Formats: sequence, C-alpha cells, structure tokens
Amino acid sequence: MSVLPLLRNALLATSLLAAPAFALCASALPAQAAETASPHPATAMDSAVRETLPNGLRVVIVPDRLAPVVQTQIIYLAGSAAAPEGFPGTAHALEHMMFNGSKALSRDQLSTVSARIGNISNAFTTEDTTQFYFQAPAHYLDLLLKIEADRMRNVLLSEADWTHERGAIEQEVARDVSMPFERYMIQQNRAMFAGTPYDHDALGTRESFDKTNAPLLRSFYDSWYQPNNAILLIVGDVDPTATLAKVRSEFGGIPAGKLPPRPTITPTPVKAQTIAVDSDYATGILSIAYRLPGSASPDFAAAQILADALGSQRGALFALVPQGKALGTEFSYNAHVHEGVGSALAAFPKGQKPDALLTEIRNILETIRTKGVPPELIEAAKRKEIAALEFNANSVTALTQSWADALAYNGVNSPADLVKAYRAVTPAQVNALARQVLDPAHAITGILTPSGGKSPDISGGKGPESLLPPPSKNIALPAWAATALADLPKPVPLTQPSRFVLDNGLTLLVQPEHVSHTITLYGSIRHSNDLQQPKGKDGVADLTNDLFLFGSTQHDRLALAAALDDLASDASGGVSFSLSTLSANFDKTLALLAENELHPAFPAQAFAVLKQQAVASQAGVLQSPGYRFQHAIARALAPAGDPSLRETTPQTLSTLTLADVQNFYKAAYRPDLTTIVVIGDITPEKAKASIETAFGKWAATGAKPVVDLPPRPQSKTSKAVVEDPGRVQDSVYLAQTIASGVHNPDRYALEVGNEVLGAGFSSRLMQDLRVRTGMVYTTSSDLAWSANRGAFLISYGADPDKTFKARDAALRNVTAMQNALVSDDELLNAKASILRSIPMGRASFGGIAGQYLALIDSGLPLTEPDERANAVYQMNAAQIQAAFKHWLRPQDMAQIIRGPAPR
Repeated sequence: MSVLPLLRNALLATSLLAAPAFALCASALPAQAAETASPHPATAMDSAVRETLPNGLRVVIVPDRLAPVVQTQIIYLAGSAAAPEGFPGTAHALEHMMFNGSKALSRDQLSTVSARIGNISNAFTTEDTTQFYFQAPAHYLDLLLKIEADRMRNVLLSEADWTHERGAIEQEVARDVSMPFERYMIQQNRAMFAGTPYDHDALGTRESFDKTNAPLLRSFYDSWYQPNNAILLIVGDVDPTATLAKVRSEFGGIPAGKLPPRPTITPTPVKAQTIAVDSDYATGILSIAYRLPGSASPDFAAAQILADALGSQRGALFALVPQGKALGTEFSYNAHVHEGVGSALAAFPKGQKPDALLTEIRNILETIRTKGVPPELIEAAKRKEIAALEFNANSVTALTQSWADALAYNGVNSPADLVKAYRAVTPAQVNALARQVLDPAHAITGILTPSGGKSPDISGGKGPESLLPPPSKNIALPAWAATALADLPKPVPLTQPSRFVLDNGLTLLVQPEHVSHTITLYGSIRHSNDLQQPKGKDGVADLTNDLFLFGSTQHDRLALAAALDDLASDASGGVSFSLSTLSANFDKTLALLAENELHPAFPAQAFAVLKQQAVASQAGVLQSPGYRFQHAIARALAPAGDPSLRETTPQTLSTLTLADVQNFYKAAYRPDLTTIVVIGDITPEKAKASIETAFGKWAATGAKPVVDLPPRPQSKTSKAVVEDPGRVQDSVYLAQTIASGVHNPDRYALEVGNEVLGAGFSSRLMQDLRVRTGMVYTTSSDLAWSANRGAFLISYGADPDKTFKARDAALRNVTAMQNALVSDDELLNAKASILRSIPMGRASFGGIAGQYLALIDSGLPLTEPDERANAVYQMNAAQIQAAFKHWLRPQDMAQIIRGPAPR
C-alpha cells in the first residue's frame, strides 16, 4: 500500500468526523478577476425564488436542470446545543423518531414510500441544526411536500416506538465511538467549549438515551419543530412559481409556535492541553486545534481563506510530506454557527515518536502567526473558492447543501452573499486573524497512537431487547400516496454521450451539460495491480501513482500547483486522473493535466522520500485491524495463491528502484486502456479536438496487458476473527463467491432480489435486524461483480452479545428468499426503487462519469443501463426465487468479525 493513499485513508476518518456540518467552500477573488474567470458566476442563484410564509417558514426554491430530479431539505434550527441539560442526544434521538411514523404515514408506510421513489432519504444532526432530506424524480415533489408538512407537527412519538428505536441509536453510538478520532473529538470539544452547549457531541451517549423517554422528546419537538424555526429548501428540475403555490398549500395552514430562548455560546479562553488516544489506525495522527470564528461571524470569510491557505499544497504544512517528515497533512475548518475549530492534522508511521513532527508543525504555525500568510496563497484560495461556487451546480446534492449552509449556518440569503464577503477579505485581515487565533497558549494538541488499546466503557444502563411484531409484507398506503405511486415507470432510454476512439486507442466520451460555466474531466486507465506488478515488486503501482504529485518534466510540484491556482482549476494525474475548471480555462488546464500524465517528472529525490515513507509505514498497515479485516475477507473468498491475495510488505518495497517505477509506468499507462469522460459546458467537437491535441501523441508500447482477474472456485464456509481491542462494537461480514462474473444470466434477478433483502430501510434485513429487534444500527446486503468474478455479501455492526443473533437472523432471511416467493408489494417496491433511482444516478457530473467508467471497466456496453431497466421492469417473483436458489449458498457463507474480544 502506498503512503499517500494510506494517509488519505487515515485522515478520511478525521475529515469526515471533523468536517463542518456545512461543506461550502465559497471564497472569492477581487471583482475584476472574478469577472474574468466567470462572466456568470451565480447562474443557479440568479433564478432562486424565496418567500417567507405568514407562519414564518422560510422557503427557497432553486431550479437546476441537470436531471429530472428534485431534492428537498427541511432544516430545523435546533441541534444538540438546544438539548436539555443532562440529555445531550435529544436532538439526535428526535431525528430518529421522525422516521417512526406520523398521522399521515406510519413507520412502515414511510419506508415503503421512500423505497418506491428511489430510496434516497436521510437526516443528520449537528450542534445547531437537524436536517432532513429526500431526493426523488421531480414529479414526486407533491409527495415529498406532504410528508414533510405532516412530520412538521404530527409525528407520533410513542413510548413503544422510542423503546425499540433506542436499541438502534445505541448501536450507532457504539459504532461511532469505536472510531479513535471520534473519541478524540469528543474530548477535544469538551476542552475547546467547556461549560457551553457545544461541549458535548451531537451523537449523544448511551447513558442519556437510557434516561430519555417519549415525553422528553415531545417537549423538544413542540419547542423547536415549528414553521417559524425552519427553512424549506427545494432544489432541482422544478417550476418555481408552481412549486411555491404547492408549498403554500401544504405548509401555510400550520400555525407558528412560540420558540424558547436559543442557547447562548460564551466560551471561556481555551486552556492548552494534550489529549492522548489509543488508536487502531495504521498510522499515527497528530492534531493541533485552535478556536476559530463561527460560520455566522463577520470573520468567517477571513477564517475560511486562512484555513485554505494553511492547507495549500504550496504551503509549509504540506511541504512536510515531500520533505519526508510526515505521511500527509491537511488543515480542516469545522465551523458551528457561533464558534469554530481549525485543526492542523498530520500522519506519521506506526512506531515513530511524534515529537519531532509535532515541533515542526508548531514552528510552521508560529511562523504564520508572526510573519503572516504568503499573499499569493490568499489570492489563490480566493480564486478557487469562487470557482467552487460555480461547481456546486454540477450536483443536485452539492447545490442543495451549499444553499443549506449559507441559509442555516452563515445566516445569509444566498451563497452569492458569501462571494461579497470573500471579495472584501484582505491579507491584512487574514494575518490579523492568524495572530489572534493561532496562539499556542490556547491550542489543544491531540496524539492518536496506533497501539490497539482497550476499548472505552460506554455500556451505560442497557435495558432488555425490545421486539416488535414483523411488519406486513403488503403495506397499504393512504389513498394520496397510493395514487401517486400506482404506476411502475416504464423505462425510457437514457441519453448517450458522444463516443470517439482516437487513433492511439484512447476512448473519449463527451456529454454536454450547461448547468454551469464549468467543465470536468474524469480519466481512468484499466488496470489490475495484482496482475500487472512484477513478481516481488508489490507496491510499485502505488508508488508510481503517488509520484504524479511531484509534477511533470516541465513543471515541478510547486510550479504545477501555482499554474493550477492561477486558473482556479484542479487537476491530478495517475491511474485515475481528472480536472475541473471554469469553461474558459479548459484548454490551459487540460494541457497541464496531459503534461503531468504523459511526462511525469518522477524525480529521484521524491522517489527516495516516498519509498522511505512507504517502508516505514507498511508494517503498521499490515498490523492494523482494518487491513487485517479486509484481507481476511479476501482470504475467505479466494483460494491460496490467488493474485488478489498478493501483499505489499516492507521487504517488497525496500527492493524497488526508480527504474522499476519507470518501467511499470511504460507498461501499465497506455492510451488503449484509457477512457476519458468530459462533461460540462462544451461541445463534443470541441472536446474531441482538445483531447486529440493534448493526448493524441500518447502511444502504447508492447502487448496489451491482461487486467481482468480469472474466475475463481466456489468459496466454502469459514470463520475469522480480527481482534481490535479499541472497538466496542463488532463489524461483521458474511460473504460467499458467485460462480460467475458480470455476465451472469441471472444478474438482474439477483439484483432485484437483493433490493428486497438488504437495500434501504424497507428491506427485510433492516426491518428484522434493526426496526423489529434493535440488534443493529445499519445492515445491508450487496452483490459485487467484475468481468469474471462475483460475490454476495451481508454486513452489519452489533454489540458482541448480539453478533450471532444478528447473523442467524440474516441467514434466515436469505433462506426465506430461496424458499418462498417475495410478496407483490416487495417486488413492486424493489422494482420501483431501482427504476426510480435511475435519474438520481445522473444528478451529478460525478455520477454520470462514474457510471460510464464502471461500464467500460466491466466490459459492458453504455446501453447496459437500458437493458437492466427493461429486465427489472419485466422481472417476476419466480425469477428472483430461482436465482437465489441457484446462486446463493447461505450454508457456505464465510463469517468475518472485527471486534473487541476473541470468541
């Protein structure tokens, strides 16, 4: 495993757990530069319609024509900070209960409706808000509005429902506190915000949930879930005028409520301290955290630019990576409404003392504090941030969240208002803020050391399991919902991209989309490291890929980063390569990408640094529970000696030379294995001409390598336990091979059956293992396909005393699929979910490109989704039962557990 992806994986947990509730990155550049970069920087914002209803509900409607899809998000301006004293998880508990039924729809009816419109709905709780979202084909907007209007004031909140939901939410707590960075963040928040409502995590605790009851939840609901404390956001392929009329009809009659006083956040100065946490990560992680302004602060814009500049690849913090002093770094900014936290993060190899790296980071931050941020990094951050606003329109979800963040967190009318704030930011403001906040006397230092320490005790006062009767397999919907969902949508052929094959064998797909003035390119080289790495050279593929960071023969690492910053563009090379840019800068950005991809520098010094880092960290990778868990799954499915079981070790890495990297690049990086997808504000003809100019001279040498793993024999039942003392919950996989690849004649029947079994909240596994028994927080089943291989998997997380009960229940559900036909309603739900999710898969540039690249990688035609839709539309229950009988072998499923204790 290579060093840089290793760090990205190690920091992924930190980034997700420490990420701001909002993800908007909306800096700005000086007005003149902004006009040059994009003549129309706020297309989606210009057409937004806003209205505040007489009852105080704020409504914002943002048209977006990328796909025939709509996303609704209702934001209640109350989160964990508003929880009663001693009950920190109240907002989170109520979030769960919002899915347990209301006057108009019972819990089972709601999950059935969700399945039939595509199964994309969820919610999340932060310190300041609780947010609920649905995504569906646009013509189901009426249905979504009726659901949210009813849930606003008519949620049932029975004691019986809470008693069984408590089991699921306690499993969620167990899952999250099994993550070392989450445990660190809980302690960091206590230190950073001591004595304020921000000092407890939004997740809640088992102890508080054991004390919570339905009257407490009802009181919180009645206090905060009122129209005058909510924002309704509707984004997608809608008519704003007609939509606003529907909103008035559904929500206008709900009376405003009397709101309690909002929590006040007045933290005292942070006292410097160090928090040490045992970790099961493959690498150690350092964190130095400071209190920064909140998202509603006038200094938010300056804080965001400061954070961006500190995290720049041209900055001193990131320079620790190519210098060989850190496996990787980043600077994260997590802003609640009233206060925020900025954290410098770095990873180091297991077994290495962190003292020297910690000193380096502190020195860098002190230099920034005393001498200021380089002005060119401030300007680069502003250019890129305003470009990011334009890119939000390329995803219905991203556009929705950017508006949600601006409205609920920044307290402005539109993301465009943030542009004005960023344009006003000056280097003097950024440096003044740095001097104020980057004070070591008020920093919280975290050291997460890989050691496999003992798990924390979070048991609280566990009560008995709560068992509900299983739901009926035929759920009767109220007339208004049944009428809206009566017809199964007949498949309509999808739009196909323009397809070209260059003379060198490179495949180009182009799909014009004009929702923004941007262009995105996704490139992929078909490969198999397991088959293509020479014997004894395991690790050369990842080292080769990582070296693209260091630029091209014309632009070194810093020069390439500066050139991209000047264009407000992003680009990265490697076996998967990409760019994103404003339309006017496409050719310039493409030239930089092609230069990096076709003429990588592969400098000897950088190779030596990356090799040394890889050797130093790989022992920790091999010892880490996460790696051993994944490898145990692979061993359960593959015979001894299978290429998929090859391992990168410190020994294989130590033998690698720069010549090995160069030779691997020449053999594996080939145009005849490459597909490029271009999506955005461009014509097919223009894209083809540009790609031919940039990549047309790329030539393959030698025979085309084999990149598809061969078929494998059927797996047999086996058991493996990966001990992870730092966890409080078991993570479990049940797995078996399927004796066929992606061309399996029953693949579509298996996929429809899997939708019934383990996809979404209405699935049998979720209903049995979570809803009825509370044994797990989440569970799912899945089918994995490649050209010659298939696999069936069930996954769940549970307390150790529930692991085997959950396993037995899961296998009983598989057997039941083999022994009896699925019900008519289950079949309808599954078919509707698959068919109605098709447009959602194309509601982002990334989703569109990802589908095309996956099809080509599997050797399937681009029209395969149409074939799949027609097969699903015609599917019957007998086909599903026959497929499950023929291909699935519950008695042969392997069991792999990662958990806190041996068994």
